[in-house]
Amino acid sequence: MTDDNHHGGGSGGGEGQERMPSRQRRRFPGISSRAYEHPADRSALVALRRLSGFDTVFKALSGLLPERSLRLLFLSDSVRVSDAQFAHLNTMLRDACYILDLEKVPPMYVNQDPNPNAMCIGLDEPIIVVTTGLVELLDEEEMRAVVGHEVGHALSGHAVYRTILLFLTNLALKVAWIPLGNVAIMAIVTGLREWFRKSELSADRAGLLVGQDLKASMRGLMKLAGGNHLHEMNVDAFLEQAEEYEAGGDLRDSVLKILNVLPRTHPFAAVRAAELKKWAESRDFQRIMDGHYPRRDEDKDTSVSDSLRQSASSYADDVRNSKDPLMKLVTDIAGGAGDLGGKLRGRFTGSNNGDGAPEDKQP
Repeated sequence: MTDDNHHGGGSGGGEGQERMPSRQRRRFPGISSRAYEHPADRSALVALRRLSGFDTVFKALSGLLPERSLRLLFLSDSVRVSDAQFAHLNTMLRDACYILDLEKVPPMYVNQDPNPNAMCIGLDEPIIVVTTGLVELLDEEEMRAVVGHEVGHALSGHAVYRTILLFLTNLALKVAWIPLGNVAIMAIVTGLREWFRKSELSADRAGLLVGQDLKASMRGLMKLAGGNHLHEMNVDAFLEQAEEYEAGGDLRDSVLKILNVLPRTHPFAAVRAAELKKWAESRDFQRIMDGHYPRRDEDKDTSVSDSLRQSASSYADDVRNSKDPLMKLVTDIAGGAGDLGGKLRGRFTGSNNGDGAPEDKQP
C-alpha cells in the first residue's frame, strides 16, 4: 500500500479543504472495523444482545429517544467544528475519516466542560463531541489519536449503544427511589458499561491507526490519568503500574478491582496504555500497516461463529496468561487443581504461593 499525502474527507469536501498533513500517513481503503476491534468488544456486545429484555428496550428507545433534540442541543449550546471554527480539529477529523475511509464525515462539536472527555453518540448518524478540557490538555498528535478514536467508534457503529447507555444511566437515577424499578434498568446499564469499556480498547486501536504515533497515544492516556505534567511522568513507569495492577495482591484485590471498575464507562488509563502497546507490537498491527486487513465489502460473508470462536480463544489466552490472582485460580480450577480448598484460602489471604502450602515453609 502506498502512502497518501493529502486529505480526503468524503462528503465534507470543498474548496480550501485539501491540505497537506504535517506528515505522511498510511490510509486504509475499505477497511472493516473488524481489523481493529478487540475480541472482548465483540464478545461483550454478543453477551449484551443476549441479555434478557435488551432487545425490547433497544427497540423501544430507538423509537423514543429525541435524536433531533440531541442534535439541536449541541447545535445551540456548543461550537460546531468547521473551517471557520476550530479549524485544526476540522482538519484532523477529515484526515481521520480519510485514513479509515469513512465516507461521511460526522459533525463534531466542542463543548464547554473543564473535564477532559470525548464521545461519539447518535442513533441515525454519529455525532462527535469533545470537551474544552480535552482540547486544552492535549497537543496536536495526542489530539489526532483521540479524533481517530472517536471516528473508530463511528465506523464500528458504537454510537447507538453509547447513546442508549447515556439515556438509561440518566433514567436509572430518576427511578432509583421506586422499589425494584431500578433493577432491570441497572442490569442493562451494567451490561452496556461492560461492553463500552471493551469498545474503548477497540477505539484506542483505531486512534493508533489514524495517528500512527504510539508515543502520542501513550502521552494522551498518561495525561488523562495525571494531567498536563508530562515532565513529571514516564511512559515505562506508567506501564509498570498496569503490570502491578494486574498482578498484585490476592483474591480480595481481584474482587475489589471488579467492584471499582463496574461504575466506570472507560477502562483505567494505565490498563488501556498496556493493551494498546501490546497490540502495537503484534503481528496483527503490522499486517494492517502493510495493507493486509479485512475489508468492509467482506463483512456480509463473515461467520458469526468464527467471530465468537476468535473472541473465546482471545479470552482463553488472556485468562491463561493473566497474572491476576482470580484468573490464576480460574486456570487452576480448569486444570483440575488438587487442593482447591487450600488454594482458595491462600489466594484470598495471600498466605500461600498457589499450591496450598504457606510461602515461608520449605518442602
